[in-house]
Amino acid sequence: MIQNSVNGKKEQSYSNAKPKNTRHTLKKLWRYISYYKFSFILGIILSIIGNVLGLIGPYITGKALGLLEGDFEIKKVLYLCLILAVFYVISAIFNYILSRIMAKISQKVTYKMRADLFNKLAIVPVKYFDNNQIGDIIARMSYDIDTVSVSLSTDFVSIFTSIFTIVISFVMMIVMSFYLSLIFFITIPLTVFITTKLSSIVRKRMRERNAALGNINGFSEEYISGVKTVQSYAREEKIIKEFDSINDNVAKLSSEAGYYSTIVGPVTNVTSNISVALVGIVGVLLLLHNLIIYGPLASFLLYSRRFSGPINNISTMYAEIQSAIAAAERVFSVIDTASESPDKISDTNLNEIDGNIEFKDVDFSYETDKKILYDITFGNTLKKKIAIVGPTGSGKTTIISLLLRFYDINKGVINLDNNNIYDIKRSSERKAFTLVLQDTWLFSGTILDNIRYGTSNASMETIIEVCKKAKIHNYIISLKDGYNTILTENGINISKGQRQLLIIARALLSDTKILVFDEATSNVDTGTEIEIGDAITELTKDKTSIIIAHRLSTIISADQIIVLKDGHIIETGTHNELINKKGFYQELFNSQFE
Repeated sequence: MIQNSVNGKKEQSYSNAKPKNTRHTLKKLWRYISYYKFSFILGIILSIIGNVLGLIGPYITGKALGLLEGDFEIKKVLYLCLILAVFYVISAIFNYILSRIMAKISQKVTYKMRADLFNKLAIVPVKYFDNNQIGDIIARMSYDIDTVSVSLSTDFVSIFTSIFTIVISFVMMIVMSFYLSLIFFITIPLTVFITTKLSSIVRKRMRERNAALGNINGFSEEYISGVKTVQSYAREEKIIKEFDSINDNVAKLSSEAGYYSTIVGPVTNVTSNISVALVGIVGVLLLLHNLIIYGPLASFLLYSRRFSGPINNISTMYAEIQSAIAAAERVFSVIDTASESPDKISDTNLNEIDGNIEFKDVDFSYETDKKILYDITFGNTLKKKIAIVGPTGSGKTTIISLLLRFYDINKGVINLDNNNIYDIKRSSERKAFTLVLQDTWLFSGTILDNIRYGTSNASMETIIEVCKKAKIHNYIISLKDGYNTILTENGINISKGQRQLLIIARALLSDTKILVFDEATSNVDTGTEIEIGDAITELTKDKTSIIIAHRLSTIISADQIIVLKDGHIIETGTHNELINKKGFYQELFNSQFE
């Protein structure tokens, strides 16, 4: 795959996860519906009235046919037909209103679910995104919630009305003929047994299918994001084969889910048809022996069809409901994910931050059995330019992640202005930093809006001045719409280097006391990098700046250089001091020119 993992853990199969309790999921779903309980109760009332009116029909029909055995009067038949028509029309109107109400409730419920899901994603730890495919998360936000929406607006209404119809029809059948009703005491348990057995299989298959759809979304998202890399390595055929394998798995699981879900309906249909056939045979025998009259028999037959029809409907809809429950489980699994550790009531809200950072004996590991950082200690950074250098994988970016509390340390202390960062409100601490990463992030909108992101009150004059120092102003004004040029998703309609310069301009515009540059100039040429470095030096004179760089020529002027190797700080000092030591830093520095 293009990028199967982050820290070796990103790709995972949710289909192998332990299934959650269906009752638990339905309870959670009910909590969302309960926000609109008055509309829901109104819908129930309309459903009851509409079904009662509809279920009076077989009784009136039996009465009309019963007139054949007595004094037949056309007026009585017409009167009964008129009543029957009125009841059916009112029932249809009520059911239509019910459908509209449930459609609105389903939209409101899924709107809140989607909002809760997005809000949760805003506060989950960064490691959640490291361990889960982005495509799968998006699938939960879109496909899974849409599945719940459709099922709420159609299936749940139909299930409720079907159950109500079954109960009322069965009561009326007992009233019409107790002996004929005994037939269903045999066929109903058989239907319930078959449906229960098949439902457990369907639920499992639907969960696996939904997980597979999330996986294929994740794979597609990775490919689209890395299409240039794939094509540059001529790996198209390999990617196509991998996609075919994943797609085959989706097709296989979808086919299995469809197979088991579709056999539920026919099986229950057979049992219900057997019931109706037995009713017809036994009913005729009872009629011949004068144990039932024609009118009640006709009503019983009509009620038996009303009784059997909803059972078939429930069987048909069951697969869709199971799919919706499986989708809801996947959504709730994210909503139930632990958020970032909450701030304590005693946590400090720093209004004024100077920018002095201190690490004391800090250890950290992503996994318990593999330590990444060992006894990291440094400080005295106030209004200084601090550079962190070292080979790939030495822990440079991890230090920044710990400083911003994306991950929690295992041991030691990290202070900001002599305050333990774990005693500071998280939002207050993070507002002290402006972070510029190697991976650029721009949103769909104008160039001006992207530069102003985080500093919305900046004047146009200030923005132009900053953009000139970031070496991006001339490019911007060369565009047809200048600063009002619309950027597409993540700014893909401009070059990567220009995107990087826009991000740097955004950072330079901020008024935070600490600037963090993680390989921030890696996408620009060497000449521009030196010019930007001079601009950064000028603009960060009264700020603390932390720079992670592989090209060591850009951090020669740093006040302090921290050299990492295998998670240990092995050297610290200025550039000249470290060169004179003739140690590991000198080897790194000289290797750039070999």
